[in-house]
Amino acid sequence: MRVGYKTKRELPLHFMLLPGLILILIFAYVPMVGVTIAFQHFLPLRGLLGNQEWVGFDNFDYVFSIPNIWQVVWNTLRIAVLKIVMGIIVPITFALLLNEIRLLLFKRMTQTIIYFPYFLSWVILSGILIDILSPSSGIANQFLGVFGIKPIYFLGENSWFPYVMVASDVWKTFGFNTIVYLAAITSIDPSLYESAASDGAGRIRQTWHVTLPGMHMIIVLLMVLSLGTVLDAGFDQIFNMYSPQVLQSGDIIDTMVYRMGLLQAQYGPSTAVGLLKSLVSFILITVSYWIAYRLFKYRLF
Repeated sequence: MRVGYKTKRELPLHFMLLPGLILILIFAYVPMVGVTIAFQHFLPLRGLLGNQEWVGFDNFDYVFSIPNIWQVVWNTLRIAVLKIVMGIIVPITFALLLNEIRLLLFKRMTQTIIYFPYFLSWVILSGILIDILSPSSGIANQFLGVFGIKPIYFLGENSWFPYVMVASDVWKTFGFNTIVYLAAITSIDPSLYESAASDGAGRIRQTWHVTLPGMHMIIVLLMVLSLGTVLDAGFDQIFNMYSPQVLQSGDIIDTMVYRMGLLQAQYGPSTAVGLLKSLVSFILITVSYWIAYRLFKYRLF
C-alpha cells in the first residue's frame, strides 16, 4: 500500500517532466539519425532516408586534410580550457570574498549585479562589448588613452581576441557559479569554524582549512560537468564577435562546421567533424567522472 500511495502521489510530478522529455527526444535523440550523413556523399534532394552514396570514411579523410584543421582544434582547446580554468577560479574567489561581507543588503545587491549578465544572450552582450571595445569610440580605449596608450583593436587582433572571449565569458557566467559556491559555503557546519577559531585560526586559515574543503564536492561537480565541454568553446559568443581578421586565433570547431555545413553546403564533412567532436566529448566526460569517483568518491547515485 505504501509503495502504491507513493507512486500515485508522485505521478503528477512525472507528468510535469513529460514536456521536457518530449523536447529532449525531438531535438536531441531524433536528429541522431543524421549521423549517417558523415559516411555519405549527401545530396539534400534525395532526402535523409533516400538513396545516398555511401563513401565510408572519405569525409573524415577530407576533414583531416584541411590545411588549418589543427589550428582550429588548437584554438578550440585554448579558449575552452582557459574558460574552464578561469570559470572555476574566479567564482570561487568571489564567493569567498562575498562570504566575508557582513552587510546583508550590500551582499544581496552585489549578487544581483553580478548575476544579471547570465540572463542576457550573446546577441545582446556582443553588441555591448563591440561598443565598449571599439578602437575609435569605445570607453575601454578612451580610458587607455588617458594613460597615453594607443587604441587597441581588441576584437580585430589575433593576439587579443582569444583572451577577450575568455574574459567576457567569465564576466557573463561567474555570477551564477558564485551563487552555487555560496550555497555550498552556507551548508558547512558552523561548529567547524568555531573549533578552528578556538584553535587560534584566523579568517585566512579558516578559509583554507574549513571553507575550501567543505566546498570540494561542488567544485568537483562543476569541474566534471565542464570537462565534457572542453571542445565547446562557445559558438554563440564567438560567432557574434569574430571577423575574418581573427580567424587565425578565433576560428573554432563549431564556427568551422557552420561555414562548411551551412555556407559551403559540405554536409558530409561538417557532420563528420560534429560526430568526432561528440565522440571525444563523450570520452572526456566518462574519464572525468571516473577520476572524480576515484579521487573524491563522487557518484551521481
